[in-house]
Amino acid sequence: MKYKKLEQTWRWYGPNDPVSLQDVKQAGATGIVTALHHIPHGEIWPLEDIRERKAIIEAAGLTWSVVESVPVHEAIKTRRADADQYLENYKQSLRNLSDCGIKTVCYNFMPVLDWTRTQLDLEMKDGSKALYFNWIDLAIFDLYILKRVGADQDYSASILQRAQEKHAGLSEQELIDLRINVLMGIPNEKEIELETLRASINEYGVIGTQGLKENLKYFLNSIADVCTEEGIKMTIHPDDPPYPILGLPRIASTLEDFKCIISEVDQAFNGVCFCTGSLGAGMKNDALEIFDAVKERVYFAHLRNVTKDEDGSFYEADHLGGDVNMYEIMKAISEENALREQPIPFRPDHGHQMLDDLAKESNPGYSAIGRLRGLAELRGLEVGVTGNY
Repeated sequence: MKYKKLEQTWRWYGPNDPVSLQDVKQAGATGIVTALHHIPHGEIWPLEDIRERKAIIEAAGLTWSVVESVPVHEAIKTRRADADQYLENYKQSLRNLSDCGIKTVCYNFMPVLDWTRTQLDLEMKDGSKALYFNWIDLAIFDLYILKRVGADQDYSASILQRAQEKHAGLSEQELIDLRINVLMGIPNEKEIELETLRASINEYGVIGTQGLKENLKYFLNSIADVCTEEGIKMTIHPDDPPYPILGLPRIASTLEDFKCIISEVDQAFNGVCFCTGSLGAGMKNDALEIFDAVKERVYFAHLRNVTKDEDGSFYEADHLGGDVNMYEIMKAISEENALREQPIPFRPDHGHQMLDDLAKESNPGYSAIGRLRGLAELRGLEVGVTGNY
């Protein structure tokens, strides 16, 4: 098999990102994954703003390869009465991106929170720091901070007992820190409020898992014509973490979920962002099996690793460590990439806070040096798998 290289990309949060485009170039990436975070969710991305961002990236000698993300407004996810207006805005944003030559869009369909962790600075044995999701801490948040009705039914007796014991010893500041971590939701954006979360939980409780699936299908069918006409590839990101939390449904967590997403709207634009970290956190998930099932629709990849314990709590491990067999993943992606006209873009997803970055402020998971290490390891692994220097 004749291999060609994957496209090495890097998530960049725009001009205010403490990691500069020059840093990205030194890390060896050639593609940028970014979004217009200053545009409020649901509003149209103006052509001039897209052009300005693209010009900044290209002036640095890089390419804007993937949009991550054009956020799907909650009105669409819940199919409220005003959903159609937000859909029209979304379609116009896609047209404007296409006009600028940007054709790959990552998005998610998770209720309210785009990701959830309970700790952002878990110390590793080497002194670096990682993101962490702990079921006991989530139960403490759910039971004692959010005080969700019926929350005790969603946890095992063991976790409830350990949560009660740990909660009794936590200081007020530790509880505040836990609240902030769980509610952070989206890097670089304002945390949501408890009341907003409670109201959303009630709303999604009525919608349920099947209703959310139908709303995703509605969203994809609504943008299908624009995506097809403009040549846009939509890539849905797996749920993070890939199981129901806080009473909120999940529909992009398992092999069956992704088979359903593709079969329900079986058109070429409807693709997958293959995230090994999110999928690898699922106790019953086999990330390689999921890739093999959806590989023809994988238009973007996030490569990171996780280590789980018997409860299903997990921390973000070294890119070549953890429970995900990154060698087999890289081999499978490289084989699929060899069949493509255009290379599959991937990015080192997250990274430990380490070395000089320990003293710097950065978006959680997005410090420079940990991702540089991850990209270097993944780049070397790709050469080892393919022999393609």
